[in-house]
Amino acid sequence: MTPARRVGPAPALPQAPPLPVPPRPVVPPRVAGPDPAPWQRITVDVPGPEFEARPPGQDAFDFPDSECEGWSTDRLTLRFASVRGARHRYYRQPRQDAARAAVHEATGSIAFAVADGVSSAAESHLGAVEACRAAVERLLHLLDRGPGRLDGADVAAHAAKRLHELARCRLGVPALRTAEVARLYATTLVAGTVRATGDALEAELFRIGDSGAWLLDRSGGGYHPLFGGRAAADAPLVDNEVSPLPLVPDRPETAVGRLTEPWTLLVGTDGFGDPLGAGDGRVGELFARQLATPPPPLWLGQVLDFTRETFDDDRTLLAVWPRTGGHR
Repeated sequence: MTPARRVGPAPALPQAPPLPVPPRPVVPPRVAGPDPAPWQRITVDVPGPEFEARPPGQDAFDFPDSECEGWSTDRLTLRFASVRGARHRYYRQPRQDAARAAVHEATGSIAFAVADGVSSAAESHLGAVEACRAAVERLLHLLDRGPGRLDGADVAAHAAKRLHELARCRLGVPALRTAEVARLYATTLVAGTVRATGDALEAELFRIGDSGAWLLDRSGGGYHPLFGGRAAADAPLVDNEVSPLPLVPDRPETAVGRLTEPWTLLVGTDGFGDPLGAGDGRVGELFARQLATPPPPLWLGQVLDFTRETFDDDRTLLAVWPRTGGHR
């Protein structure tokens, strides 16, 4: 019989290093007085109805109620905000506005796009976002080619092609007519660049549809529209026809000019442009005051979400300031 082997104690497992001990938190001194109140919506004239916003449909979870952006290059400061309007908040619809912007690394130029999905299109919120993405991508590509005038028709055609691709994937068909794409993804578009040309800053932009752009004179508070405005409120006939993407005109409306002090470039959807009007009312006064210097991005969203009776559309505003010693 083989004698039993004597088994000794099992070897000890290597010990894991102890977890680092976090430093004791520094408790800031309590500031005397009550805690600051949460931001309340800004009221202009008669406020609209107040209610808790309802969620959009479950398929629109990727489209937040509000978004904002803000940063600066050596020469320019950019802010934008986009908020869902009261009508869409109440009827559980997603925000149909969108905005996107990017810096062109090689030149320090800014490429931007703002879009307003047409409410009659079934999924215009998707169309607005994709049009902005495609436009900024194409603008950056054109900036890579070097100096030269912005080809708005080329950028718009690229964005329209993206909408066609989106519709083909959505419906699983090889080709669609433009009218069929429009029924899904019709959207307005304003896109362009602000470029440094020597010591000057030059803005070039174009539009498809009825979204707008303005130059704000921060010294006097006046607004100079860069595209044709809407008819006056008391006009006997008003043309509400919009020719949005994926329709692409041979020659889109364009605007070109220098961006110098004390001007700020504003690009916005009609949710901003309609209450602004000619800029000589309370909404114009509010934004002239709040945009005198670049505000924090979250505050721009707060101001843009003002409440005013009858104005319940989504609102998007993108602003570009030339950088000076005053707000570096």
